[in-house]
Amino acid sequence: MSGKTLFDKIWDAHVVRSIDGGPDVLYIDRHYIHEVTSPQAFSGLRQRGIGVFRPEQTIATADHNIPTVNQHLPIADTVSRLQVETLEANCREAGITYFGIGDPGNGIVHVTGPEQGYTLPGMTIVCGDSHTSTHGAFGTIAFGIGTSEVEMVLATQCLLQSRPKQMRINVKGKLQEGVTSKDLILYVIASLGAGGATGCFVEYAGEAVRKLSMESRMTICNMSIEMGARGGLIAPDEVTFNWLAQIPSVSDNRGFAHLVHQWHSLRSDRGAHFDREVTFDAAEVPPMITYGTNPGMGMAVNSTIPSSGDCGLTASGSYLKSLEYMGFKPGMKLLGHPIDYVFLGSCTNGRIEDLRLFTAAVAGKKKAAGVTALIVPGSQKVARQAEREGLTETLRLAGFEMRQPGCSSCLAMNEDKIPAGKYAVSTSNRNFEGRQGPGARTLLAGPLVAAAAAVTGRITDPRELVWQ
Repeated sequence: MSGKTLFDKIWDAHVVRSIDGGPDVLYIDRHYIHEVTSPQAFSGLRQRGIGVFRPEQTIATADHNIPTVNQHLPIADTVSRLQVETLEANCREAGITYFGIGDPGNGIVHVTGPEQGYTLPGMTIVCGDSHTSTHGAFGTIAFGIGTSEVEMVLATQCLLQSRPKQMRINVKGKLQEGVTSKDLILYVIASLGAGGATGCFVEYAGEAVRKLSMESRMTICNMSIEMGARGGLIAPDEVTFNWLAQIPSVSDNRGFAHLVHQWHSLRSDRGAHFDREVTFDAAEVPPMITYGTNPGMGMAVNSTIPSSGDCGLTASGSYLKSLEYMGFKPGMKLLGHPIDYVFLGSCTNGRIEDLRLFTAAVAGKKKAAGVTALIVPGSQKVARQAEREGLTETLRLAGFEMRQPGCSSCLAMNEDKIPAGKYAVSTSNRNFEGRQGPGARTLLAGPLVAAAAAVTGRITDPRELVWQ
């Protein structure tokens, strides 16, 4: 008899009821909300004359629409200000914990949740945000939901969900020096394609994954949906438990040792069935960069843009249209291509580890003239830690300015937009047309590729800059 996958164990433990021929009623342990996808959900509750069922299991933060400078002032954009004020009012009325602008606990929802101990192994977690898969790094079933589902969770603490297929991605070996977890996940997505894991929940496993820090694991799981996956998760281990032990609200719990004992069982059994399995060699992963308008259009930073046939694309018309938008052509090398903006931040790469990597790479150097750099910590806690560790000062000496926490130029919902036609090397998760601003040209990369671009003013292999 085959065993259970990690996903099966968590899912089965949260099924309230199975509907014959239909979905499962799945209990949700933790619900995260922000200002963009929650207002209509609260309005729906009022129209139905019901309240929030279990407000203590919902956590709110303002992140998408908030500015990253002068956060002590009222938000200038009236729509953004209304959304943030509405979230605060809804949380106050419902008794939901809320971290607003300026609060020491404020930041991007997928950064603040884990760092404050709200995300724990074995949980089911949802948020009206597609990158909720980030929390899967802790051994959770975490996925994004729509506004109507946000309302459903607020009202019942449950969701109607059909069990997805399962996929395991094994990564053997060890990453090369100068290669980050962002490079690894961009490599996987480029190899499998933007639809390579469609409809699946992906478990990441293997020696290379086990060696990753928690911050790096969150980066991996964060981008699972960029290859069509429903979510991604990693079995919790000593790396997970040691990370959680540093959070007082978790480790001070008298039952923490018992919880760790329970969490040890959260792993796929030997012989567990996956609908699909693939294996990658970490040693083959280079520093990566994207060249098109979906995260699957990625390549080694020192490679050349493939033709549509070389990358297995049949819709060559849309492929060439994507390159036209970016101002590129098949066969073109990107090394040395001038860039205008660099963005370090987002729920993908806005953690302290990312700031450390970037800062170490630019220390003793100077930001290139003509490059606008947006260095945005993912939370107030990350910003404070960067200050204590001297990262903020090192960046200042290199010509960089640390901004205040927020989603920033990951998406064009706030003031940090990339102008039309400008090239931005971005550590965020999406390079869709207009994602960072109308007409903006986004090249996704990891913190080291971004750092190399920031000090040279062009696309540069970080191994040439950092490690030699």
